[in-house]
Amino acid sequence: MQYPSPASTPSSGDGVDCRTTPAQNNDPPKRKRTARACDSCYKRKIQCDAVKPQCNWCKHHDLPCTFDRVIGAGRKKKNEAKRDLSLSERIERIENFLATSNLDQGQPNGDTAIHILSLDGFSGLYSASVSGSPSVYHCSPSQQPCSFGRMHFAGCNLGQISSHNGLPLFSPEGQQWIKEKTGEDSNFDMLQLFGPLWQNNRHSNGANLLSLGVNSGSPSVELPDRAAVEFFLAGFTNSKLRSVFPVLDPVLFQDTLNMAYAPLHVSERPKVMMARAAVFAFLALASVFECDRYRCTLQTTAEQCASTSWHLVTQFEQASMLDGLQAAVMLCLFHTFVGAFKSSEIVLAVACRVVTMLGGHIMQPVDPTPTMDKETRTRRHIRNLFWLCYSMDKGICQRTGHPPLLVDDYCDLTLPTHYTELAYRPQDPQNPNQEPFVPMYPLDLNLSIIHSRAHAALYSFKAGHKSDAEILKDIRELDDELEQWRMSIPAPYRPTLTFTQDPGKCNSMDMHAIVLHLAYHHAVATIHRASGRCRAWRNSQSCEFDGVTSSLAISVQACRSSLYCLESTVHTVAADCFWMLLYYPLYALLIIFCNILRNPLDPQAEYDLALLMRVPHVLKMIRTRRLTFNDVAHTKLIDDFVNELTRLGRCAIAKAKRERDFNGGN
Repeated sequence: MQYPSPASTPSSGDGVDCRTTPAQNNDPPKRKRTARACDSCYKRKIQCDAVKPQCNWCKHHDLPCTFDRVIGAGRKKKNEAKRDLSLSERIERIENFLATSNLDQGQPNGDTAIHILSLDGFSGLYSASVSGSPSVYHCSPSQQPCSFGRMHFAGCNLGQISSHNGLPLFSPEGQQWIKEKTGEDSNFDMLQLFGPLWQNNRHSNGANLLSLGVNSGSPSVELPDRAAVEFFLAGFTNSKLRSVFPVLDPVLFQDTLNMAYAPLHVSERPKVMMARAAVFAFLALASVFECDRYRCTLQTTAEQCASTSWHLVTQFEQASMLDGLQAAVMLCLFHTFVGAFKSSEIVLAVACRVVTMLGGHIMQPVDPTPTMDKETRTRRHIRNLFWLCYSMDKGICQRTGHPPLLVDDYCDLTLPTHYTELAYRPQDPQNPNQEPFVPMYPLDLNLSIIHSRAHAALYSFKAGHKSDAEILKDIRELDDELEQWRMSIPAPYRPTLTFTQDPGKCNSMDMHAIVLHLAYHHAVATIHRASGRCRAWRNSQSCEFDGVTSSLAISVQACRSSLYCLESTVHTVAADCFWMLLYYPLYALLIIFCNILRNPLDPQAEYDLALLMRVPHVLKMIRTRRLTFNDVAHTKLIDDFVNELTRLGRCAIAKAKRERDFNGGN
């Protein structure tokens, strides 16, 4: 065989030369692969002159010059063969699946239909599946998978905090644990029959907002006289409420009023409709703060204004985004104040999406100046609305267990300049919105951020796969962060580690300080309650067990502080905040109840039972206004729930004492 020299042969990138031979019988020329580098040069990746019997390299290094290696198919052809095989296998699998699933029955041309299953009232899964496939399923609220994570207490899976009712649906394991501790069967059917106790039952049968603006015509509610709107606007602007809920800018809202009351021209119709939506939403929110004067001034009800506003918001168009955002935020607050948290969650989803479309989630803080131009004022207002959405989003996540709408990783969480110093400065009763105006917001922004981090670190899907060491590490870090925040708050507002019933301090606390205390103790309880699912409970001899038990004790004490705080300041709590605050005592009730069952012989157990029994009376004291039939029924429901908890608590204490006496006091 003759080996061509490199100079006479075209080079190839893969070290081989494809040469042709004359065709026979008019057949196309056949390609023949021959080696053009000896084995030694090929191995060293150097150019070989292929001189026979020894190439130049082998001759100078006294090496045997051989061409014995096996030359395989080209890399490109092999990859193409693999791709062809993989593609044919996938096609075959798809064809087999289609043949066995009978998906083309009832579908024209065999097209696959995708359906989204949405069950009324969020009581079931949102699941996407192929039409006709058995993977679509319904589930009752008690069977619903939990998005917030299971509720563990001292290593026992008590149940789940579900998106259906926000409170634990006691699992079979949890019910069995209660029966073992009390010797009695528990009866919590009211949780499944009536939904969350912290939600207004009048609004608990689904979100009626979903049908507005879709299947119904435009509501026949007309705008009231502009003077009435100006009356409520002046009252809101000159009160502390504007600092807590900066839902509108007084200067910019005048432009909204001008647009809402302008003649309706076709070219301006989208802007006029969104402006009117903002006005109706403001009137609905004003009904919460100015209840008596609202009824005397306006003929329309708050619910009519809210429904009309939502109908107009659903006609949202790009040209009027700011008014649409204002309307959605105010509607969310209105539904929150009346206890319609399902409706509030729907409207908040719209608000969060619009505020990100406007870039509010990544805007830098805008420092206020006495002579702000309209563009600067608008940017600042959008940023304020973002913080309102963020704060409400974290609050709803606590109550429903749903993932957040505004994720921290996608947001610029830079606080307003000198936020803590200005938000907590002493208030001038004659000028509650003193300049520079920095809102306090419903909840301290730093605390809202800590709430968000705590739920992501301890109660997210990813958190469910963490080890004990990782859980306890996150608890320690979050507790340190929470303590740093607490010490940064000025002394008159600073929450105490444990709430003491000091009459002097309680009498000096305003509504903002009360909410801050309740939210702080709830944060402590939420962070440390996560220790309840540590595996260390299964092995009480582990080195982590001491840390786990102390963490759980901190959670229980924080819940006691929540109830002490509410009981001591109930005379100061505004009646319109009833539904916003109701979640805190009900959450604390359950944690304390579980601790009574865990330690029924602890001397504190009797005091805790007495504390639970006082909660219904405290809640009734908040409802100072005229009670409706629905309010009375809801109050009775809470009474029944607390009575069941105290009954089971007494049974647990009595059973533990009998067992102790039977065993000789040991």
